[in-house]
Amino acid sequence: MEHADVAVIGGGQSGLATAHALRRRGLESVVLEASEQASGSWPRYYDSLTLFSPAGHSSLPGLPFGGDPDRYPHRDEVVAYLLRYADRLDADIRTGVRVREVGTADGGFTLTLEDGGHLSARGVVAASGTFGRPYRPALPGLEDFAGTVLHAAEYRAPQPFAGQRVVVVGAGNSAVQIAAELAAHARVTLAARHPARFARQRVLGRDLHWWLKVTGIDVLPVGRFLRTPPTQLVIDDGRYRAAVTAGAPDVRPVFSEIEGTKVTWADGSTEEVDSIVLATGYRPDLDYLRPVGALDSDGRPRHREGVSTTHPGLAYVGLEWQRSLSSNSLRGVGRDAARVAGRLAARLRTR
Repeated sequence: MEHADVAVIGGGQSGLATAHALRRRGLESVVLEASEQASGSWPRYYDSLTLFSPAGHSSLPGLPFGGDPDRYPHRDEVVAYLLRYADRLDADIRTGVRVREVGTADGGFTLTLEDGGHLSARGVVAASGTFGRPYRPALPGLEDFAGTVLHAAEYRAPQPFAGQRVVVVGAGNSAVQIAAELAAHARVTLAARHPARFARQRVLGRDLHWWLKVTGIDVLPVGRFLRTPPTQLVIDDGRYRAAVTAGAPDVRPVFSEIEGTKVTWADGSTEEVDSIVLATGYRPDLDYLRPVGALDSDGRPRHREGVSTTHPGLAYVGLEWQRSLSSNSLRGVGRDAARVAGRLAARLRTR
């Protein structure tokens, strides 16, 4: 059986940052990425997506993003950046390799791959992100809706919805951006249990992320104290609040019932709806760890700041609020990767 110091599961921003950090600690890693290129989920996000943080605050360790540091890079620029980063890493990155299951043996780990292959490793870092596990809430009547239901993970562009009546469920960045984009082509309602909360993208001439950095808020180690992540703020350059104020999209509480294609709103009114888009977030995509008991009953990892509390030698990178506000972002994942790599290196040296 092939052996590695550390197997890194996932070759997106989290896995690449982890491979970089492990190399700096003297550990050789094998990065296993299920897709055909080392850019994680970025190629599959919707077409108009741009980063919420400017390029100058969106780099992984060792390679600046490049270009105008004040611009907000498009999805495809991020993909190109990650591919460039992977090319410059001195790491064994294998694409088109999906991990089916992780087991334990002889104080280490065995990985069973989808193609039937096996790999053993002294340590494992789960850096597979969340995109592979979209969260679909149990909304009243949704399973029986006769129209089109899709998650934001499946949404690409507004043109196929032209002329439709569309409901977007959610109140975060993706929900508001998708709803506002669709509203130029369709009649759209943004439906959520709680209203969207906006944060100005620029404050006193500086990007919000500059303020988060200089105040230290971006790196406050509060993740361990959060049972439930705070409600996501919608970072707004002025367009989205204005769109909501203008009623395109309009905003309502989540529907109370669905029958066929007829939606019943909280005020008792009903109407026909063509499509429902669930911009309801994601959950950690870690099913390959279920056999070893590393997850709780909801499929969430048992960890402390990325270090497993169930299995020595197992760690996580890229979880939302793993340690701080920026843990699952381009600007922050490198810090978490460095901490996890340090803990792993210390653990493996003592064995």
